[in-house]
Amino acid sequence: MHRLALAGVSCLVFALTGSASFAADKVTLTYMASQDWVKDAEQTLAKKFEEKTGIAIDFQILPSGQYFNVLQTKLNSGEGPDLFGGQSGVTDLKLQYNVEKNAVDLTNEPWATKEDKLVAAQSTLGGKLYGLTYWDVLGNTWVISYNKKLFAQYGLSEPKTYAEFKAACQKLLDNGVQPIYEPVADGWHHVLWFPELGPRFEQVTPGLADALNANKATFAGNPTMLSAVTELKEMFDLGYMGKNALADVYTGASKAMASGKVGMVLANTGFGSLVEHDYPDMKASDIGVFLMPLADNQQVNINPAGPTHFIYSGSAHVDAAKQYLAFLAEPENVDYFIDNTPTAMTLPFDGAKSKFSPDVQALFDSHKDARGTVYQTAVAYVNPQWMDLGADLTAMFTGSMGPDKVLANIDKRRADLAKAARDPAWKK
Repeated sequence: MHRLALAGVSCLVFALTGSASFAADKVTLTYMASQDWVKDAEQTLAKKFEEKTGIAIDFQILPSGQYFNVLQTKLNSGEGPDLFGGQSGVTDLKLQYNVEKNAVDLTNEPWATKEDKLVAAQSTLGGKLYGLTYWDVLGNTWVISYNKKLFAQYGLSEPKTYAEFKAACQKLLDNGVQPIYEPVADGWHHVLWFPELGPRFEQVTPGLADALNANKATFAGNPTMLSAVTELKEMFDLGYMGKNALADVYTGASKAMASGKVGMVLANTGFGSLVEHDYPDMKASDIGVFLMPLADNQQVNINPAGPTHFIYSGSAHVDAAKQYLAFLAEPENVDYFIDNTPTAMTLPFDGAKSKFSPDVQALFDSHKDARGTVYQTAVAYVNPQWMDLGADLTAMFTGSMGPDKVLANIDKRRADLAKAARDPAWKK
């Protein structure tokens, strides 16, 4: 363990490879990352890489609350590590990391064409790929998980339109079953119902995300967005979220599903396994999945941004760092990572194995050509106002704000954030 002091910032740095003292003639790559971004499986792969190439990896892991300040200090001082971790996302590439200056162009690396295109796009700026996203972004997809036995009992099928969804909710409610467990009290979960529909917004209005980022379009006045928010309010008003939605929290979701008294939960794709783990009487196979059907959505909502490996442009060992990324992306190493990382269902590379349940895999397989990027990633200045949007949606539920005002507030906060960032699109 080492202590790093930079520009008045003191934090703990953990060297996960053991001693940080290496032979002078041996290449050692420093890789700096935020806490929890480096999984045990990658540490093992790094040791295998060293055995194969003689190139060692010195992992330097910083507490998440201090990471970005320390990283930016090092990058701004011209003393960056050989490799650094960062959250992908085009806006972050510009504002957080300035990759055009600080990172190496990886466009022509052998693995680049094998990475999922939506994922690669979030590590691309100015037509150049700057990062390798070694993270299970597909496993974090939010879908509606439902109790198959309840659906069968009441003759329900997976809805594909809002009208069908509403009818299913009403059928459950009429039979004493709470249709949806929606934990509003956490402040963040109920927000998912809106920006996660980005692919649907884009389907109805092609190029909308680009127009929003260029300050040539707004959320307010968009008919599809207004429909989605209005339908969300209707779900609450009709009692589909239950009597305690404003007090419910997400940690109670698996218990609610296992109780048999709730029909559906908006959760990520691993929710079925979580429920079975917490409550073994209910099996993961008892839980099916379908897409959020607000605004008649049938597009898979992918958030392709996640922790990503970048090579520092000032590194003295760029070629060695490229070798390490190529090693990680080799098919057998991708599969090793998936096999040995409990939270990873897959990785975003062609041919990577999958640990998804048959239901989740079937959902992805049947929508290979119907998917897109969620708007908290595709549209700048949405993600930073997540909790503010949550407060507005809560106010909408309680009747003190209308759906149109919710959309107008998103536009106002985006403008404020853009101006603070000196975004040229807002300089008019």
